[in-house]
Amino acid sequence: MTARARDAYEQGRASFHVRPERTALLVIDMQDEFVRPGWSPYWVPAATRMAPRLRQLVEDCRAASIPAIWTIFDDTHLGLDRPHALRFLPHADTDWRRPGPAEVWAPMGRRPDEALIRKPSYGAFYDTPLDTMLRNLGRDTVIVTGTLTNYCCGTTARQAYERGYKVVFGSDTTATDDESRQEPELAVLRKGFALVLTAEEITNRLVANTPAPEDGDRANVA
Repeated sequence: MTARARDAYEQGRASFHVRPERTALLVIDMQDEFVRPGWSPYWVPAATRMAPRLRQLVEDCRAASIPAIWTIFDDTHLGLDRPHALRFLPHADTDWRRPGPAEVWAPMGRRPDEALIRKPSYGAFYDTPLDTMLRNLGRDTVIVTGTLTNYCCGTTARQAYERGYKVVFGSDTTATDDESRQEPELAVLRKGFALVLTAEEITNRLVANTPAPEDGDRANVA
């Protein structure tokens, strides 16, 4: 039994297909305080290092007509919508405060026509319109990327799973503040919640499953 569980943690692969026309990309909290070098006590160096790889995945998804939805962990509604217990936890143990509304780190290249959700807690579904947005877009699969792997990204993946979505989780397009925590989180997600793939593997699946243009479309392109 233990060997079977270990194999699922280390090698397990969910069996669903990734259909571009049913998929949305979630870019979680790639914002200044986490990604901009040295800008805040919450800077995550691993997020800065992986940002170019994630930026390329965003471009690959755009090319496959996959909508990108960006999130920001922000001070919303005067903090009245934030889980009350956060103030008592070590995660909030500095006196640093944002100088203004949180923003996506500019080098990520978010476009004005891509939705931005300002969320009050870790998971992107908690007290946000994300579920409604995905259903209005006709999407039943989400690609989860961003930071932190074992907080906002992992929580979002679990929330998506519980709502019936197929979840793809980027193994090298997520990052956390203690890199020793990356693989243990990926292992749990791999076994019970998501299809865990590298950016290259995600792009390859999108390309393989993108419908070829109809003959008339080919003529128009030519």
